[in-house]
Amino acid sequence: MLNKLPRFNDIKIRNKLLVLYLLLVLIPIIFTNVFFYHMTINTIRKQKINDVQLIMNQISNEFIVTVDQAVGVSTRFYTDAEMYDFFETEYERAIDYIEAYDYYLRYLNRITPIYYSIQSVTFYTNNASVLFAGGVRPIDDQSDDVNWYDAVKEEKLGPIVLRPNPQTNKSLFSVIRELNYYKNKVNYEKIIKVDINPLIIEQIFSNVTLQGDVYLINEKGYIEYSTNQLVEWSGGDVPFHSIELPERILLEESVLHTNYLKDWKITGVIDEREALEEVYKSSRVIFLLACINFLFPSLLIIFISRSLNVRITKVLHYMKKAKDHSFETIKNSDDKDEIGQLTLEFNRMSKTINSLINEVYLANIQKKDLEIKEKQAQLSALRSQINPHFLFNALETIRMRSLMKNEEETAKIIQNMAKIFRNSLTWEKEWVTIKNELKIIHCFLEIQKYRFNEKIEFQIDCDEAALDYLIPNMTFLPFVENASIHGIEAIKEKGRIHLNIDHVDGQIIFTLTDNGAGMSKEKLEELIRSVKEDESMGDHVGIKNVYYRLKLYYQEDFDFSIYSSPNIGTTVVIKLLHAQKTD
Repeated sequence: MLNKLPRFNDIKIRNKLLVLYLLLVLIPIIFTNVFFYHMTINTIRKQKINDVQLIMNQISNEFIVTVDQAVGVSTRFYTDAEMYDFFETEYERAIDYIEAYDYYLRYLNRITPIYYSIQSVTFYTNNASVLFAGGVRPIDDQSDDVNWYDAVKEEKLGPIVLRPNPQTNKSLFSVIRELNYYKNKVNYEKIIKVDINPLIIEQIFSNVTLQGDVYLINEKGYIEYSTNQLVEWSGGDVPFHSIELPERILLEESVLHTNYLKDWKITGVIDEREALEEVYKSSRVIFLLACINFLFPSLLIIFISRSLNVRITKVLHYMKKAKDHSFETIKNSDDKDEIGQLTLEFNRMSKTINSLINEVYLANIQKKDLEIKEKQAQLSALRSQINPHFLFNALETIRMRSLMKNEEETAKIIQNMAKIFRNSLTWEKEWVTIKNELKIIHCFLEIQKYRFNEKIEFQIDCDEAALDYLIPNMTFLPFVENASIHGIEAIKEKGRIHLNIDHVDGQIIFTLTDNGAGMSKEKLEELIRSVKEDESMGDHVGIKNVYYRLKLYYQEDFDFSIYSSPNIGTTVVIKLLHAQKTD
């Protein structure tokens, strides 16, 4: 299956750009926007839930503290033995009860100022000798809406919390407990009811910033209090599960962990749409930004695709024309990018091919001409040799006879001549080291010095780094020969020849200086013109031979110069720009 898929390099650039646009622009933008949107929704939802939890905890704590204060007041009287005695006494006269009431219940009137959350404290008893006034009522009093007596009698271990008047005062909560702490004081029933200030309850549930409703639910699942004005909860018989809630809500509960509020809980309900309304409003901005993010890259990718496709198609068209031998150049190719450079190089290639087609015959003719001149140089050199094998053998015989006669100087000169002739036998050897070339030059100068009886003085200096570099065979010797024969022999004074070879940055610089007869400016110009332009060998065959071989081997990578002045001398400079070193 993978083999059936097209190779990436086989896909058109326009389609590649489309793929890149989908993979690097469209899909990432959609993914990032959707991901960012959901991340924002989830973050705000978690923050809202956390805020609701904090608010629920705050309401729970404040409600428990308020109820605890009421329970604390009831406990204060629950363990007061004198209070038990007050209600256990049978009063014969009203004045006796009033005096006892003033003594025992004087603390009762100070509770409300001390505890702002306590609205009132009421005692209930079945002792008929007491006066039912000033916070004391009979047990069979039916002024409350709820018959809480049975509930109090069933609860043996602690107080109960309820709303005694849900119809008339729905925010009033009371803590009620039976005073039965002392088992020996049970002649009469005694019950205490501590009413909690309704304003405190309303403040606890209302003084919070919540985008929703709060419900106080008892252990049976009925609503005891709510900030939702649309729910008729005042009757105390509305189950929480029966009310109509928003379709999508954030629900958070806080259970009240106290003995007297066991299984009571405070529940916060928030409409998720209202809580996330700002986010939903910002979704339009997110959608607009997404459209902008789509629009600009799309326009840019279309522009780039068109630019690339049109220019590449044009280059391809001209390349197909070049295949049919029509080497036309592309017009208006001033672009600086890679395609512009490709167009520029194509135009340069077309011009070069046209130029090569027009000049190839001339180049072939010039090449053939150089080859012919090389053959002529070799032929001229061969003609200048008079049977070198015969001369070498004859000279070797003469040298041996000179040594037998103790003519060592003559033998040395003959040996030098033999070395020169031996080198002539290796003409077919194209390349030699500078070291070997200098050996032959030294032999030649020794012979000349012997011939002219110390009239010639010579000096050879060579950079050791240049000794192993290769040069065409007999490159320097013809110039040394000319300096000796045409320069030094023509003067009466003592002649000096200085040969210097330097190695500088991979270049070999040959400098030959003599103090011979020299040449006039006209003769020097004629010599240079003859060497560089005259097609026939003619005169100066040695110099022409060297020049043509250098041009053949080095092309344009060499420099040849001659400087001369009459009666002063001549200097020859040859620079080999890219000389090669022997392995």
